[in-house]
Amino acid sequence: MKKSILVLFIGLLVGVLATVYFLGSPRTRGLPGTPLRPPDASGDTTGTVTVTIDEKFFDSLLGTIFTKLGPPQLKLSQNGSQSFIQPAAFQNSCNNVVVLNSEGGDVKTGVRFTGGKIVAPLAFAGSYSVLSQCVQFKGTGKATVDLSFDAGRQTVFGALNVEDVELDGVSPIVSTLVTAFVRRAIAEQLNPFEVLPVSQLSLSLPVHLSGGTVKAIVKDVRSEVQEGTLKLYLTYDFSAEKK
Repeated sequence: MKKSILVLFIGLLVGVLATVYFLGSPRTRGLPGTPLRPPDASGDTTGTVTVTIDEKFFDSLLGTIFTKLGPPQLKLSQNGSQSFIQPAAFQNSCNNVVVLNSEGGDVKTGVRFTGGKIVAPLAFAGSYSVLSQCVQFKGTGKATVDLSFDAGRQTVFGALNVEDVELDGVSPIVSTLVTAFVRRAIAEQLNPFEVLPVSQLSLSLPVHLSGGTVKAIVKDVRSEVQEGTLKLYLTYDFSAEKK
């Protein structure tokens, strides 16, 4: 019994050291702009439009991706320049990828608004070459999403933060390595990603009777997570031009 515990401990230690040696620190990219804040406590909604998104919207969006485009895949590589996300059309025996599945076990991939957070349950499978051995793996995970607004680029951005990863039927060493590669791949390849280009919601309204045009661009975005819904509060900056 003591020998088994010792072997397990050594395996975990070797896995951690190998992860640090091969991976180092992830080359993460911070969120552009300013993190989204809660709505103004004063309740002032002057020049503000509310956009409400519910979980069913993302269920439909992800369902279309899985059925029409195929499961997305994330390339696992120590060289970030060789990594990319693309639809998983063909799977080789060991191609160093993690494939996002629509569901796995009792976990369904999706987006949930709960507890004041944006939560993304994930189901995935894939393969990775470890010490000349091809390891097939599958598992589930949970991530949270942070949002920011870049006024100059008129875009709301998001970043996925993987908090929990559980792999089925693999050794502690392999689990540690694969988990680290998955986290690194997401940090370097996926984040940050565009959530909402608010430039498409800018206004340009001709007012012929006044001989000019009223324009408006988004100057601030706030967010509020309620149970089952996400509310984005877009505050506009108005201007006018005479002909």
